[in-house]
Amino acid sequence: MTARFDQAPWATAGIQTVGPGVHRVPLPLPNDGLHAVNVYLLEDLDDDGGIVMIDGGWAIPEARKALEEALAAIDRDLGDISHILVTHIHRDHYTQAVELRRLLGSRVYLGAEERPGLEMLHRLRSDQPVGSLRTLRAAGAGELADRIEAMDHGGYDPSVWEAPDHWLGAETLRFGERELRVVPTPGHTKGHVVFLDEQRGLLFSGDHVLPHITPSIGFELAEPGGHPLADYLDSLRLMTRYADARLLPAHGPVADSAHTRVAELLAHHDDRLARSLTALGEDTLDAHAVARKLAWTRRAVPFGELSAFNQMLAVHETAAHLDVLVLRGRVSAARADGVDRYTRVS
Repeated sequence: MTARFDQAPWATAGIQTVGPGVHRVPLPLPNDGLHAVNVYLLEDLDDDGGIVMIDGGWAIPEARKALEEALAAIDRDLGDISHILVTHIHRDHYTQAVELRRLLGSRVYLGAEERPGLEMLHRLRSDQPVGSLRTLRAAGAGELADRIEAMDHGGYDPSVWEAPDHWLGAETLRFGERELRVVPTPGHTKGHVVFLDEQRGLLFSGDHVLPHITPSIGFELAEPGGHPLADYLDSLRLMTRYADARLLPAHGPVADSAHTRVAELLAHHDDRLARSLTALGEDTLDAHAVARKLAWTRRAVPFGELSAFNQMLAVHETAAHLDVLVLRGRVSAARADGVDRYTRVS
């Protein structure tokens, strides 16, 4: 009987052949609402017959076992993995890549703009999302920041937070006769990248374009800085400059059209911008206060019913939407006592 990680069909343990030499493998996540993370095994790229893997998964024994079983189903093993291309530095994508490199000698690639977060983590020697805690406090959510800070974040393990072998920019990776275009897509994190196989019409989208959910914005180890939602919207529009491709996401099933989902995500954020402006009304409010007036998830859950972690993401996203409204001249912002407060521009 096939084991299941949860009740989402896409997260069923096993291997799905997406196309010739391209396989999707969902790996389990510990106590995570996302259920699983997809990694992709590309068999026909490496000249030496090795496998190029996209994203690494979370470094837990269950993920390693699931990966080994998936490889065995195509008569391969862990030793065949020669390169691991990681879309971003979040634990569920990066940590097993580093562990596999230590075991196998695989080469690990990561977006160059993830370097500041990794360097901050090494300085702090803590897995706490320090930049995100500062964002919460600037959003008027100091009590929530204190609760998040007091949580167990899994403990700092330097062995899974090593630097990659290669920092990626906007470039083309060549494996034999195949090419993968690396496209920087900041927003979810500063250094997020996607991998585009233009020859076969495949987009390995990481968390940038997801088929059923919207990714969190600016959830960083380091300071998010800048305008992460504005960056994300620009990164979404960038996807439409390339020919449409099948969507191979990190969470959720494979979809036929990346462009279709990009259009849906852009429309979603237009709606959230309008709702944020309505929630602000004629008052002067911080982002935490606005977030508490909004509903969350597709089920329209009240803010107070969210877990502390999801409240953090909600406040982050509200602040990001309000900052875009400031950029567009619809809202003004002023900081007092370390908190940003927003007022509608008449």
